[in-house]
Amino acid sequence: MPAGEDSLIRGWTRFPRKGRRVRRVARHPVNAEHHDRVGRVEALLDRIGALLSWLWLALIAVIVIAVVLRFVFGIGRIELEELQWHLYALGFLFGIVGCAACDRHVRVDVIRERLPQRTRDWVDLYGVLLFQIPFVILVLWSALPFVAESFETGEKSASAGGLPFRWALKAILPIAFALLGVSSLTRLIALAHRLLDDAPGSDPKTAPPMRNDASGEHR
Repeated sequence: MPAGEDSLIRGWTRFPRKGRRVRRVARHPVNAEHHDRVGRVEALLDRIGALLSWLWLALIAVIVIAVVLRFVFGIGRIELEELQWHLYALGFLFGIVGCAACDRHVRVDVIRERLPQRTRDWVDLYGVLLFQIPFVILVLWSALPFVAESFETGEKSASAGGLPFRWALKAILPIAFALLGVSSLTRLIALAHRLLDDAPGSDPKTAPPMRNDASGEHR
């Protein structure tokens, strides 16, 4: 399966690779509480992702039902067709959040992968701070009026027999990006703490496992 499809479908799911050592990094004792808070937020995102991952099975079921009705019984249902892309939109938007939460988005970067881990952490930190978080803010700023207008006008499908409450689907956009914002902040904090923990003179005490970059492992 291509890497992009694997990342999107698996979303929050992370399977550590066998045979690889898990390294623990040192941390400052004053950061212990912050590590715990970040871990709780990540665990919450994991639970949300595990629940929403069932959307893909629901999408498959709707597609099968629509195909059987159309090609076996000669019945075409526009609401089933619309429900398909509604579910796909939900899975795609929340899949973005899941991939960001465990850093499994596709990267095409021949330079970054050759850099030391600490340098890569700095690259990721500035990427999240200067690009990802501003992008989330921009989308939220644009999406809220977009959803409000749809709700006020009672927008629904323009097709006869289509699904009502189009605003409910559009409301998923700010919800998903709000979760992406939370995920971005937790990753930013985790990267900052990791850089502090790896800095010269850091406390040599052992830290609990932290989420690794692309592999989804802990370190």
